[in-house]
Amino acid sequence: MTGGPRMGPMRLNLDDSITRQKVRPGTVRRIVPYAKGYRWSLAAGLSATAVHAMITAASPLLLKVIIDDGIMPRKQEIVIALSALIACLALVDALAIYTQTWFSGRVGQGIVYDLRRKVFAHVQRQPLAFFTRTETGALVTRLNTDVMGAQQAVTTLLSQTVSTLLTLILVLAAMFFLSWQITLAALVMIPFFLLPAKLVGRRLQRLTREGMRLNGDMGSLMNERFNVSGAMLTKLYGRTDDETDAFAAKASRVRDIAVKTNVYGQLLFIITTLLTALTTALVYGLGGTLAIEGTLKIGTLVAMLTLLLRLYGPINQLSNMQVQVMIALVSFDRVFEVLDLKPLIDERPGARPLPATAPAGTAAKAPDIEFDRVCFRYPSADEISLASLESIALRKKERRGDAKEAGNPQVLGEVTFSAPAGGLTALVGPSGAGKTTVTHLVPRLYDPTSGTVRIGGRDVRDVTLRSLNDTVGVVTQDAHMFHDTIRANLLYARPDASERDLAEACEAARIWEAISALPDGLDTVVGDRGYRLSGGEKQRVALARLLLKSPPVVVLDEATAHLDSESEAAIQRALKTALAGRTSLVIAHRLSTIHEADQILVLDGGRIQERGTHGELLAAGGLYAELYRTQFAAHPVNGALPTPRGSGR
Repeated sequence: MTGGPRMGPMRLNLDDSITRQKVRPGTVRRIVPYAKGYRWSLAAGLSATAVHAMITAASPLLLKVIIDDGIMPRKQEIVIALSALIACLALVDALAIYTQTWFSGRVGQGIVYDLRRKVFAHVQRQPLAFFTRTETGALVTRLNTDVMGAQQAVTTLLSQTVSTLLTLILVLAAMFFLSWQITLAALVMIPFFLLPAKLVGRRLQRLTREGMRLNGDMGSLMNERFNVSGAMLTKLYGRTDDETDAFAAKASRVRDIAVKTNVYGQLLFIITTLLTALTTALVYGLGGTLAIEGTLKIGTLVAMLTLLLRLYGPINQLSNMQVQVMIALVSFDRVFEVLDLKPLIDERPGARPLPATAPAGTAAKAPDIEFDRVCFRYPSADEISLASLESIALRKKERRGDAKEAGNPQVLGEVTFSAPAGGLTALVGPSGAGKTTVTHLVPRLYDPTSGTVRIGGRDVRDVTLRSLNDTVGVVTQDAHMFHDTIRANLLYARPDASERDLAEACEAARIWEAISALPDGLDTVVGDRGYRLSGGEKQRVALARLLLKSPPVVVLDEATAHLDSESEAAIQRALKTALAGRTSLVIAHRLSTIHEADQILVLDGGRIQERGTHGELLAAGGLYAELYRTQFAAHPVNGALPTPRGSGR
């Protein structure tokens, strides 16, 4: 039989760097605060659990009385009265179980919400480099599978533990009351139930951790291949069969480890079932002998056998619970692992907002931008990421430390310049010169390794992130659109914008005519990452979003790279008006777009090699003049300079 990966022997090469990790000390202590907020619901649920445990232990005692004091002496009134009492207790037990389930669900889903919200907010605060390294599927798994496992530890396991322990204590008390001989014989077997759980639990903990990692890897593959960009790349290169094979390989490992986990879990069940059967046989033999000798009454023997089943039920649950607790602690540990990642970009104590210079939606008096001897290198993997959120290859390579310095070279060295308030400063240079890195430092996507970035004379590390975000607006070369309507993507910049504000921003970005021609207008869904729009349309929507925000500082990273000549000319006219009075920092590979820049900075090798106006740099005959000649000198068109596409990162 063909068509899929074959099921081979159960030999999984587990990644020891992940699976041999032990649950960190203090994990249990860190769980307690999440339960404290639901202490009253927990108390109500546990009270219902206690009622259920008492009824579980009391019912066999009533059965004994029915047999010994009702059936044997033929006293019908006792049989009827006690039967009615057992029926009433059954109703109370049903109500107690319902109450326990309701409060357990309330607490459990509340903890899921709290954990998910906290993890999501914490991940949002991580530096941009974190997202460039992390596997999306692995991160999503932390918010789904691991959080659900953590919730189970607090709710299901907590209520089960209390119920099991109470039942165990009450059942043992009832058994001792009825027959101490049979009770002691039953207790001798308890250690044989607990030992297998301990041995199997350790193995299951390793398998669970590895299974979570493998599911994260499989999820990452699906996330990458199921978005529009991944699907298009797969189709264009005809790699659908290869991608299916790659997915099948990952899915087969998930299958194999799931089978192995189930086998170990079933092995524990088989052992405990066998021990229960052996113990039951022992009690039948001993109890039957005592009944024949007249030491025990028939009702007492029946009650003891019923209690015995209710004794080993909790013991089996305790055995399984030991395994479940170990697995649940792995989930909590993986969630805390993400929460323990310290964001590289955070507000300093006492951070103050940049002063607001105008009402929202109006042109503001722009501050200047200053770079003072700024050096920068991208952070290493150990500073920004987790081994368990990256692929195996990356983990092994990065944690070995070989070529670590070579993997994190200095990107900017002693960069010093001032972008005057209200002026246009352009960044040009060959690929890899550091232009995009400069633009990332202005909105504080990263902090410089040394030196200072100032806006309006204030170090960006000393201002609140909210005020910095309000001050700086950015349009990247590949502007991202959410899978939502054009309206929703625009309102992301300013949620309180009116219909008129939206229309004016779109008109200024020269996109309103195209939007109006669509059947649903602003309510048109743009598709995954905006793929239902052309490159030029998507870029102009992004520019409209920027204009709607109307920030005093604007950063454009190749913002016209995807536009044709006609669209580019329209955008340049729009930008000339829109950027008036704002401090603008623009990366441009098309040098024709920056002829009128107040200042042009030429970067190469992470340093500013030249600076000046367009005319001054051409006259200097340096790198800028060389780039200019390479782009335009060969092919003038109708007296204008051609504008070849490219990337100036």
